[in-house]
Amino acid sequence: MATMNMIQAINSAMDVMMTRDPDVLVFGEDVGYFGGVFRATEGLQKKHGITRCFDSPIGEGGIIAAAIGMGAYGLRPVVEIQFADYIYPGYDQIVSEAARLRYRSAGDFWCPITIRSPYGGGIFGGQTHSQSPEALFTHVAGIKTVIPSTPYDAKGLLISAIEDDDPVIFLEPKRIYNGPFDGHHDRPVSPWAKHPASEVPEGHYTIPLGRAAIAREGNELTVLAYGTMVHVALAAAADAGVDAEVIDLRTMQPLDLDAIVKSVEKTGRCVIVHEATRTSGYGAELSALVQENCFYHLEAPIERVAGWDTPYPHAFEWQYFPGPGRVADAMRRAMGK
Repeated sequence: MATMNMIQAINSAMDVMMTRDPDVLVFGEDVGYFGGVFRATEGLQKKHGITRCFDSPIGEGGIIAAAIGMGAYGLRPVVEIQFADYIYPGYDQIVSEAARLRYRSAGDFWCPITIRSPYGGGIFGGQTHSQSPEALFTHVAGIKTVIPSTPYDAKGLLISAIEDDDPVIFLEPKRIYNGPFDGHHDRPVSPWAKHPASEVPEGHYTIPLGRAAIAREGNELTVLAYGTMVHVALAAAADAGVDAEVIDLRTMQPLDLDAIVKSVEKTGRCVIVHEATRTSGYGAELSALVQENCFYHLEAPIERVAGWDTPYPHAFEWQYFPGPGRVADAMRRAMGK
């Protein structure tokens, strides 16, 4: 079995689907000849041709609008928004058109498009290359939102997203493109090649949307996380000496509520971690769901660890970033230590 980093796994997913289905095409800013700013589309234009993988103008609204039209026509476009920070000009097209097309046409048309975009911090990208906008999409009916945490999951989830008949926002945690990151920024970087989840089948396989994974089994406390924060949570559990069960949500919408409830009912405690700003972040929805469904099993208040309610500050990257120290402190509070 091949060993891949997350970029290679994402590239492989698109390659597999373009080979299997002639209706799948890829476009966006610099994704063709150049292969994308992170090289996620490298080699696709050369292999599949300029009509299947091509560059677009710098205009996110136009990129997504064109994809919607293609999807309604019967194609399956996979578009790249170069950074999630730049997705906002296309937000109206996503919310008002893509998410509503099946409903407003009474099922006559639908929108099988996948919108890929790298998101999150930890790379000193500053306020315009570090944002985590996932909650803006989970709020909208008709959109599925996916965030992988490993190369194996990235490929399987992306293939599922491309095969889905409704629009999918596929956010890629760019801090872990080349290796898992536990938040200890002062330690040497570890490549994916040393991680078991870097073993990725070269062919077609899928991971169902809406199914969480248990990244670590435990009995004392439940951690709900996704993307880079899964690896941070694992490190925090080790640092805090807590027998935490770490749930990798993988998809925010649809959400695997059953997996969350089962875990929290077992442990009686819950810590929620995400990079996005705290106020109205996705953690607030998770907290409400845990409270509504697990109230009589909770032994302590739910803890949330998140980014600040500020733009991402370049000068205070590691203070803003929810690192293992902050997560471990939340675990200790939940445990009453």
